[in-house]
Amino acid sequence: MSILFISGTGTDVGKTIATAALASAFHHRGDRVIPVKPVQTGEPDGRGDIHTVERLSGIRGVEFTRYPDPLAPNLAARHAGLPQVTLPDLAREIRNIDAPDRIVLVEGAGGVLVRLADDVTLLDVAAELDAPLVLVTSLGLGSLNAAELSVQAARAAGVEVLGLIGGSASPEPSLAEQLNHGELTRICQLPLLGVLPAGAGDLLPDRFQTMAKSCLTLPL
Repeated sequence: MSILFISGTGTDVGKTIATAALASAFHHRGDRVIPVKPVQTGEPDGRGDIHTVERLSGIRGVEFTRYPDPLAPNLAARHAGLPQVTLPDLAREIRNIDAPDRIVLVEGAGGVLVRLADDVTLLDVAAELDAPLVLVTSLGLGSLNAAELSVQAARAAGVEVLGLIGGSASPEPSLAEQLNHGELTRICQLPLLGVLPAGAGDLLPDRFQTMAKSCLTLPL
C-alpha cells in the first residue's frame, strides 16, 4: 500500500506533467500505478489534468469530482451551485482505490493550501490518510520563498515531504535558476528528485516516458 500526494508551490509550475512523469517512472520500475485527480475545475468533458497524465504516461487514471469554472475548487463549487467535496468522502474514495499491490498518485489543485472545499486542503487529505507528499516547484526567481513556505505548511500539518521536483527547466536557465537547484535543497532540507525540461508535456508519449525514467529519482 502506497499513497503519494503531488502538489505544487502554485498554479502552472508543472504539477500535472510531474505526476505523469512519476506515473511513468513507477510503471517502468514494475509497479502498478493509479493516478487520481480528486477535484478538477475549469475544463470541458474529455479534457483536464487526468487526461494529460493518461496521454503522456499511457496509464489509466481516476477523477472524482469536476466543476465547470476555472477557480479554486471551493469557489468553483459555490459559483456553480454544486455541493463541495468533504474530507471523509475524499479519504474514503482514495482508500477504496488503494491496495497492497499498487501505488496511488494523488494530484492536488494549485498549491498545498488551495481549498478543495471551504474547510479542506490537500494537506488535510494527506494527513487524514497519513500519506507523504512530493512538492513540484518552479525554478526561477521567486521559487525559493514559495517552496520553503509550502514545505513549512506541509510539515506544520504533519505531512511528510519526500522531495522536490523542478517542474519546468529552461533550456537557457537564468542565473537565479542555475543557483536555485542547490539552494532549494539547502533551505527545504529535501532532495531534488529531478528536474523536468520545459515543454515536456508536448513530447510524444514514448519520448515522454523515456525522459521520465531518466530524469527522476523515485521517492518510494
